[in-house]
Amino acid sequence: MAMAQPDLVKVVEICRVTPHQSSRDSAAPEDHQYSLPLTFFDLIWLRFSTIQRVFFFETRSCLNSILIPKLKTSLSHTLQHFLPLAGNLTWSQHSPTPVLRYTKGDVVSLTVAEYSNPQDFHDLSGTQFIEAQKYHPLVPQLEASAPIALQVTLFPNNGFSIGTVMHHAIMDGKSYTSFVKSWAHICKQHVAGSSCTVSLPEQLQPFYDRTIVQDPAGLGELYSSQYLDEHSPNNRSVTPSLHSRVDVKPDSIRGTFELTRAKIQALREHVMKKTTIMASDSSSLHLSTFSLTCAFCWVCSVKAQEIKGGKTALIFSVDARARLDPLIPATYFGSCIVGCVAVAETKGLLGEDDLVVALSAITEALKSLDKKGVLNAAES
Repeated sequence: MAMAQPDLVKVVEICRVTPHQSSRDSAAPEDHQYSLPLTFFDLIWLRFSTIQRVFFFETRSCLNSILIPKLKTSLSHTLQHFLPLAGNLTWSQHSPTPVLRYTKGDVVSLTVAEYSNPQDFHDLSGTQFIEAQKYHPLVPQLEASAPIALQVTLFPNNGFSIGTVMHHAIMDGKSYTSFVKSWAHICKQHVAGSSCTVSLPEQLQPFYDRTIVQDPAGLGELYSSQYLDEHSPNNRSVTPSLHSRVDVKPDSIRGTFELTRAKIQALREHVMKKTTIMASDSSSLHLSTFSLTCAFCWVCSVKAQEIKGGKTALIFSVDARARLDPLIPATYFGSCIVGCVAVAETKGLLGEDDLVVALSAITEALKSLDKKGVLNAAES
């Protein structure tokens, strides 16, 4: 995400946050180094554009003198559990694949900034349509080899935002969400002035053993070889692409659409009613919140863009952890997703049975993925 309208924010401080160290820190290696080689799941995303997220927190009473130190301290304690995020991604001449390596003293960049017009907080965090460029200054720049960077932007007397940018090859959405939840948990539990380590609940404790990812087809070697020959000989760059693979126009408008639990349930009931009228079995459809959301967005997108043509495809990511043999723990840290493609007749997505058509295509794609295996055709 390119920086735009820099006058909207004023950088107050750039902090270098180190992982908290304690005398009983069992997570820290004895030689003060920690290395994670990238698997073929990670390598797929090596040179993709970065992933950015912005979270908004409304608060009128919290003093910055309390907020910023608390966020810094809790981040340091969180990094104690997520050491690789403080490391650097490198690809040395003697290494067959890139490696994420943490060495004691490595840091995560945390920028503290202040927004010039605090009243914009409610527009930025709300559901209005506004210029997409106004969000850009809320996200920091990612240094060449860094896995992640963070930015806290203050909106005095209104709230604050936390913007993050991460290297796509370091972790997928599930691992990223686990990191954010861990930070929130520690921020809530940590007592100011205490040096004690805050433990994480089992469902948030990251699993780092990369040997559990089997690669009998040599996909890691194949992908690495392709990167080495990309654009120039022996290309060992680990720098993410500066350009998004989706063409985003400078004058784009961004809006937020809230799908509440009640709205999701209404969609589910609508589909079940439709399938009853059509005399088909709704129990055969994948009616999860994710599938319903994908189907709804797919239908809306086709109609809004007035797409023509015989067939339309939807590509979405699927968590592979529970679909591999052996199974990979749910808390596995890294990228572990595969692409899934649903295809439907465009006229069906434009018709009165639009959601049923979309869900049928998504359900069929998921069934095919489970039947053929998540690594089917991965060589291509």
